Amino acid sequence: MPPFSFAVDGLSATMLVTLAVILVAVLVFAAADIGASLRFYVLMLVFAVAMAITVTATNIVTLLVGWEIMGAMSYALIAFWWREPRRATSGAIAFLTTRAGDLGLYLAAGAAFANGQTDLSGLSGDLVAAGIVIAALGKSAQLPFSFWLSRAMDGPSPVSALLHSATMVAAGAYLLIRVNPLLEQTGWAGPVVAWVGVITALVLGAVAVAQTDFKQMLAASTCSQVGFMVLAAGTGGAQAGTAHLVAHAAIKSLLFLAAGAWLTILGTKQLPELRGAARKYPLIGVTFTIGALSLAGVPPLSLWITKDAVLATAPTAIYVVGLAAVVLSGVYVGRALQHVWAREGQRQKANVLLQVPLPFLAAAAAVFGLVIAPELHLTWWELVLSGGLAIVGIALGRVAFQAKALEGWLGLEPATRKVIVKPTMALAAALARFDDKAVDGGVRAAAATGDLFAKVASGRIEVTVDGVVHRIGAAAKALGRWARRPQTGQLHHYYAQAAVALALLAVLLMIVR
Repeated sequence: MPPFSFAVDGLSATMLVTLAVILVAVLVFAAADIGASLRFYVLMLVFAVAMAITVTATNIVTLLVGWEIMGAMSYALIAFWWREPRRATSGAIAFLTTRAGDLGLYLAAGAAFANGQTDLSGLSGDLVAAGIVIAALGKSAQLPFSFWLSRAMDGPSPVSALLHSATMVAAGAYLLIRVNPLLEQTGWAGPVVAWVGVITALVLGAVAVAQTDFKQMLAASTCSQVGFMVLAAGTGGAQAGTAHLVAHAAIKSLLFLAAGAWLTILGTKQLPELRGAARKYPLIGVTFTIGALSLAGVPPLSLWITKDAVLATAPTAIYVVGLAAVVLSGVYVGRALQHVWAREGQRQKANVLLQVPLPFLAAAAAVFGLVIAPELHLTWWELVLSGGLAIVGIALGRVAFQAKALEGWLGLEPATRKVIVKPTMALAAALARFDDKAVDGGVRAAAATGDLFAKVASGRIEVTVDGVVHRIGAAAKALGRWARRPQTGQLHHYYAQAAVALALLAVLLMIVR
């Protein structure tokens, strides 16, 4: 087995800096939201360390270690308030769904080892590529795995902010960008990844539009925006995908922390009940608005540039679908802004720690794209087109829109229960019965048979042998008692006994002759 191996290059260094910045912001916010919970901070730090291991791993064994720890910590953090049954169940669903995808990474590792491959930069083969693609899509909540991210919203707000921005959800997209040469080598993996990414961006954008729960809207938008990163990995746009990942990390952590602040203060995450929240708490409202407009791709904010850079790498059909996803981004952002800026409520004060990270993240959401723009291959007419469509989408956000199927995340979780969970549980129950009746039953029967023989041996043979010994001893004692009776000490008795003995001896001699 190869040793653990780490390295920091341009891609992993970018991810480490992003992780560190978002982690500090989230922990400052958590000090006000969660309080002094040692268990929470330990879990968060281990979670972050696992992400650091994942992004700096140079071989498949090291990657598996970071990947596994990250998955375990995600369950512990999502189910942090485990005494509430729904939260515990949500943690289990998120964990098991991502674990189903993680089987692909084990498949890839097995195939790589069989071919003598361990270094991530030297991976090859269709089976290795297929396994990595499945694992990455599961971790990044792309279709058909997207529903686990909906259940992850039952975790604390700081967990959502970190998980959706710089750690677990980003890990799958990062891995696909890291192994981009492998995807290109197969010929099929790149196009498949690109199409899954852009379809997720479009469909989950529509799901976000249908949400009335603020955190659910942000969760669906995460799936949609990560879809653009996955698209970039499939089309070979590693630089554009990385830029989009970093910009999205700042924006999404900002939006989740703002949503968490309103949830802590107002006790609700329902959009209709957040009417006027931005006017009541202006700092939260202004920073949230910057992040939301950037998420939609409004010029000149960050995601306008990075999203356009991603689309520039795509073939025409994927490009058109991606533009439709851009419109939907504007629609759900427009709906959210319409609610939080409604003319209701008066200005109020909020906990300072809840607001401290927001201006810094808002600044990154605003200017990062402009800083990175010279490094990206951008075309002015594409920028104008995508920016204009984002503004059109925001305008359409005022239109009422309801769709139960979309609000329920396409029914993916119930469908998974019917198609996968129930058959799996039925098979498990059948195997359990087989184990009880055949395997364990055979063991119990063998044990019972052995016990029976033991009882027979102890209750019959031992009793018989022991009884014979006792009887021989009793007979010897009886003979001893009879032998003592002639010993009377009287001389005439001894003469009589001698006479009888001589007579018996004489009779015996006559019979023998």
